[in-house]
Amino acid sequence: MQTLNHSSYLALREGAKVLEADGSGDKVLLLRDGRYLKLFRRKRLLTSALLRPYARRFAHNTDALLKRGIPCPTVLGVYRIASIARDAVYYSPLEGKTIRQLKASVEDADALRFELGTFIALLHERGVYFRSLHFGNVVLTPEHTLGLIDIADLRCQRRALSNGKRLRNFAHVLRYKEDRHWLLERDGGTAFIEGYSQGLPANRRTSLTNALRLLLA
Repeated sequence: MQTLNHSSYLALREGAKVLEADGSGDKVLLLRDGRYLKLFRRKRLLTSALLRPYARRFAHNTDALLKRGIPCPTVLGVYRIASIARDAVYYSPLEGKTIRQLKASVEDADALRFELGTFIALLHERGVYFRSLHFGNVVLTPEHTLGLIDIADLRCQRRALSNGKRLRNFAHVLRYKEDRHWLLERDGGTAFIEGYSQGLPANRRTSLTNALRLLLA
């Protein structure tokens, strides 16, 4: 993690558009060069972010995802900005549109649901547990592949996820009413379930797809 002094920080963010902020300040900036600066603050004195800052987690997770063949943003720098008490990650975005942006206008919604199910199965099989997984951080790229953004809250393990972790992950996905409604409309989630099943090894398909059907019911 590099140190970024205040004058260099001001130069980097000059002319930037604030995309996200809260009462404590800016959180995400769109820079003049089309890249992003995501700012993180430590909310409590004693926290895991003291030893493993969120900006560093973001960068580590991009490496872990790329090793697994999963498209994600490209990190260009990780900074500590003492003058504003923030850590930051400077990155090129993953080009494309999120599922949440696409779902209202896509011509073949069932095909997108199927593809999304297959993609989530891929994540689970490759040991990716994304606690904040929702349709706003899954992106369909111009190459028509799915990838992830906003990935600080993500962990990767060597083995495929257990059934319990998979179901907990689905519970996070389904907590958004508008996303759940889109998955279930017209076919009750069949296309999504079939896509997920397609991405599983044969010996796990029956148990996991049955559990997913119960979760969606």
